[in-house]
Amino acid sequence: MIREGLRRLFAFYDEMYQAPYRRIERRAQRRRDDLFRLMVLSESLGVPNPAAFYTLELVPFMLEDFHEWHQRMGMEHSPLEGFRCC
Repeated sequence: MIREGLRRLFAFYDEMYQAPYRRIERRAQRRRDDLFRLMVLSESLGVPNPAAFYTLELVPFMLEDFHEWHQRMGMEHSPLEGFRCC
């Protein structure tokens, strides 16, 4: 009974400590995802990529949320010539 109360108290303080940093962590994770997406799709966007041979098989997985990504990057329409998502 006392252990349960202490566990809840520790969980409460842990939540109070971590809450302000969640937005920062989400923003950092989104930036890492955007950089990875740019590296995978760079050859399609016209940027030479020395690792294009290795990242080519990841392209189908990146196209699932491509529309959301290019709008967040400030591109109104798809920058890929053969791929229309809008």
